[in-house]
Amino acid sequence: MLEADFIAALRTLPLHPGAQELRDDCALLEVGGETLVLTYDAIAEGVHYLPGTDPADIAWKLVAVNLSDLASKGAEPLGVLIGAALIEHSERFVSGLRAVLEHFGVPLLGGDTIRPHGPATFGCTAIGRAIITPVPLRTGARVGDAVYVAGTVGEAMLGFRAGDGPAYLRPQPLLAEGRALAPHVHAMMDVSDGLLLDASRMATASACTASIKLNAIPFPAGLGSDDWAAAASWGDDYALLFTAPVDAELPVQATRIGTMLAPGDAPLLLDGKAPEGPLGYQHG
Repeated sequence: MLEADFIAALRTLPLHPGAQELRDDCALLEVGGETLVLTYDAIAEGVHYLPGTDPADIAWKLVAVNLSDLASKGAEPLGVLIGAALIEHSERFVSGLRAVLEHFGVPLLGGDTIRPHGPATFGCTAIGRAIITPVPLRTGARVGDAVYVAGTVGEAMLGFRAGDGPAYLRPQPLLAEGRALAPHVHAMMDVSDGLLLDASRMATASACTASIKLNAIPFPAGLGSDDWAAAASWGDDYALLFTAPVDAELPVQATRIGTMLAPGDAPLLLDGKAPEGPLGYQHG
């Protein structure tokens, strides 16, 4: 069963209104006059990190990718719960967990442990508090909006190729940028599965077509133009992808990469044409 088919099947189940019909990375829960933002991500050996990776880096990445989802909603993190696999050198996992939690000022709420028989999988639930409502979802883009990226695209691919790149092993969620942007954007999500795929998902969720220019994407200086297309569909960057009015005065540095158009035959246009081949990483 492909990932998209599995999610479609889940949409037939009883869903809480805050689940956003499973069309976003976060759920929203109204409690005592506050809006809580909840997200869960898992990372697995051989999929999100290579065998032999320092468990300290595993812990950092596990927490960071979940905090990135909170960043995309402009949320203030309140805490995380961890599902940890007991692997060799688990003390290094605890060390990495301490480092990432202290770095971002996020407390541990609890969790669970298991001892795997085979490749390990780790899970994390992150809980945040919305600083503004409505929370910026991926469904809010409007025809005529400018499409922006805060951060860069391709650093993780370069780090993976190098074998020790911090952008791949220890991503930096843009929490402050997300909170600053939240009052100004129409839609926002983080770039986790590839910029092209995530832009396509935002456009589909918002009933638009995203028209993007490849040479406008903020690639790192060390990435040659021959690798731009690969980087745009590689993922693991955790930049913020968002839309806003073309005349919006943005509070953080961001790069305009395109425009949201009326819906057409394809949800994504790259340099005026529907791109061929995979747009990003999908499980299945």
